[in-house]
Amino acid sequence: MAAAALVFAAGCSSGGGDDSGGRESPLDPGRSSRSPSGKPGADAPPEKGSAKVTRTLTKGLKSPWGLAALPDGDLLVSSRDEGTITRVDATSGKKTELGSVPGVSPGGEGGLMGLAISPTYASDHMVYAYFTTESDNRVARMLYDEKKPSGEQLGAPDTLFKGIPKGMIHNGGRIAFGPDKMLYAGTGETGDTGLAQDKKSLGGKILRLTADGEPAPGNPFGDSPVYSYGHRNVQGLAWDEQKRLWASEFGQDTWDELNEIKSGDNYGWPEVEGKAGEEGYHDPVAQWKTSEASPSGVAYAEGSVWMAGLRGERLWRVPVRGVTPAGKPQAFLKGEHGRLRTVLAAGGDKLWLVTSETDSRGTPEKGDDKILEVKVE
Repeated sequence: MAAAALVFAAGCSSGGGDDSGGRESPLDPGRSSRSPSGKPGADAPPEKGSAKVTRTLTKGLKSPWGLAALPDGDLLVSSRDEGTITRVDATSGKKTELGSVPGVSPGGEGGLMGLAISPTYASDHMVYAYFTTESDNRVARMLYDEKKPSGEQLGAPDTLFKGIPKGMIHNGGRIAFGPDKMLYAGTGETGDTGLAQDKKSLGGKILRLTADGEPAPGNPFGDSPVYSYGHRNVQGLAWDEQKRLWASEFGQDTWDELNEIKSGDNYGWPEVEGKAGEEGYHDPVAQWKTSEASPSGVAYAEGSVWMAGLRGERLWRVPVRGVTPAGKPQAFLKGEHGRLRTVLAAGGDKLWLVTSETDSRGTPEKGDDKILEVKVE
């Protein structure tokens, strides 16, 4: 099994790695870790970077979770607890509610979570969502008709994939289409640690599906949707320019993780947490004390992986050269905007960053929650 070359630890205090705390490829299984030029060290990002909030795009969001960009640049944001999807104008910040998603059953860390836009949106106008029901977590797609009145723009959900274990904690929830046009979904083990190592279970996995919800061709375990396993609670998914998949993950009491995901690899939970150096387990590229992170969304921009922290209340930058850090992780915006849920690349040196103070675990202030525009380097 592959293991990352370096692991960095940030911080020294311990705490639960759950989404808690108050305001405090098979694309190419043999892909090289070298830079695009083929030379180790070429095209590496600078060791030090920066992140500055340039404006607040919109305010007054309730329990925002998933974020996806439409082809024109406007944003769709899900409300975990209200089960609604809202469009946000990327210029003015104006909000328009598309509607509610039938069948969403919020509770604990479950509800309406990840969103993704169909790779063929121009022709099919489909929006994908990962959500919790009374019985499971599932993925569905809905037709988005912008011509209908506000609140009535979502078609009936077409369930594509169901049976993902649900719980009061660790429901996963992030979905994203990869460079291969396949749909990836991060799941959690619901607090039942045994699910993560069970390749027959859908809990504690990264799943790889077709756009119609079938196990994707080329998956590592035959006709199974499982792409990687041994995860505790995958919260973020993003790809770099070399089509490497990055994922963030809650630790328990010791280490939160940023992982580079390889098809078929075992990421260790619950046998190991953080860097173990044990044969058979894929070590994280970077790790943090749980009080410093409790990570959620990740994005890739300007040669670095950017990771939003819930309990840590900060935005982490991890400059990468191949699958090796090109410098120590840097923390930005510490404590300035509270809990940070989702980060999305917006092209060039811009990110969208979603706060998470109204999710019952924060201490909301006037205007929460928000979508912030961040300039990075």
